[in-house]
Amino acid sequence: MKKTILVTGAAGFIGAALSQRLISNGERVIGVDNLNNYYDPALKRARLSQIALNAKNTSWSFHQFAIEDETSLVSLFNNERPQVVVNLAAQAGVRYSLENPSAYIQANLVGFGHLLEACRNFDVEHLVYASSSSVYGGNQTLPFHERQPVNHPVSLYAASKKANELMAHSYSHLYDLSATGLRFFTVYGPWGRPDMAPMLFAHAILAEKPIKVFNHGNMQRDFTYIDDIVEGVLRCCYKPATVNKSFNPFDPDPATANAPHRVFNIGNSDPIKLMQFIELLENALGKKAIKDFQSMQPGDVMATAADTSALESWIDFRPSTPLTKGIKHFAQWYRSFYDSKD
Repeated sequence: MKKTILVTGAAGFIGAALSQRLISNGERVIGVDNLNNYYDPALKRARLSQIALNAKNTSWSFHQFAIEDETSLVSLFNNERPQVVVNLAAQAGVRYSLENPSAYIQANLVGFGHLLEACRNFDVEHLVYASSSSVYGGNQTLPFHERQPVNHPVSLYAASKKANELMAHSYSHLYDLSATGLRFFTVYGPWGRPDMAPMLFAHAILAEKPIKVFNHGNMQRDFTYIDDIVEGVLRCCYKPATVNKSFNPFDPDPATANAPHRVFNIGNSDPIKLMQFIELLENALGKKAIKDFQSMQPGDVMATAADTSALESWIDFRPSTPLTKGIKHFAQWYRSFYDSKD
């Protein structure tokens, strides 16, 4: 049966891709985004145009406001009555959190609190929300597993995502709200965020400008292709979190609870060294990078790698797009999209 699904951050990288997929599945999708200028709003509007192009009028509507605007949020819930909510609205970026911490507090904490209240008051069936691999902070035991402690975030962004998991768990426990948190691992692909390495590198390489290679290239990331991320989120939308009936309060599993709350990693489980990633991107773009090697940046971590066995068991899916294929698709889109702007 067709559901009404609210996607916050619908003009964002993941939000736009998910909205299109949900619409193609026959769902009625309500999009919300504040279209802020953290990066070029023109890219966000272009994503929205793509959604509208592929949607029937009755299956898609968009509302521009921030989730920290409680009045607008409550009004939307009252009018639209979403059954499923996917929260992808957030102030993103690790490094920017050093410059503007208040933006993270407002969007990621205050805004998320308003969203939880709306889900509770309007009897939402299931909340799926974005967490991040950043919550693992200084952990160095790879691959990261949901049972690992995440008590040492190294950025305010990471701390806000850990707080989201705690807030969602408390609402699940107190109000029986089914909630699923997804820890995304370095998402890339067509329509990606301009503040992330693939876009930054592609722009600099094609402009024959230096790319900043932090920690002198001694970094490792679990790059995860956008289509894989969307498939995982989609399947989680259709499978509400449930109580772990074998939950042991004397040996508690941090990823489950004696409440309908679950947390999963969603990553490619095939981490790659940064220098290898740059080489693959150079090959896809047909141009060599000028490398500017720099020291480690505050808030960064040296390596990420996802253990996704829990997610695979839960929804019978694991990301699997090879990096060579994903980078090729990204490079083709990048040239096509930005060449059309010249």
